[in-house]
Amino acid sequence: MRLEPFYRVRFTTPERWTVELSGESGSEAQSFLVAEGRCEGGISGWFRAANFPRTRVDGTLLPDFRGAVETDDGAALLFTLRGYFRPATGGLVASMTHVTDDERYARLNDVVCAVVGEVRPDEAVLDVAELVWEPLLEAVSG
Repeated sequence: MRLEPFYRVRFTTPERWTVELSGESGSEAQSFLVAEGRCEGGISGWFRAANFPRTRVDGTLLPDFRGAVETDDGAALLFTLRGYFRPATGGLVASMTHVTDDERYARLNDVVCAVVGEVRPDEAVLDVAELVWEPLLEAVSG
């Protein structure tokens, strides 16, 4: 397998709500955020999503995005993104899939993407790469 850079997303979360839950083993949180931004690269367009992340007892945030990209050429791409965000480093890793009925982007219905990103003080930035299948190589014993 290999990763092919695909596009970059920059977004903010202008609206958010959080509920904190405490128990014997510590506290967790469930949040709801509205994300708005822009994609540039292999896909260019308006990015809008809802994120329903859970924060675990250890502080790791589990993003759970559902959203849409309205491309500059008029296509609608729906997506799902799930992964792990470590607040201590500001780093995110995730997987992403897309679905569309637009023939120009139909190949995305069968593509899995790998995502890395950072949450910065004024925005979040995600780099999306296409995970490309390649035949497995046999191990060479030496």
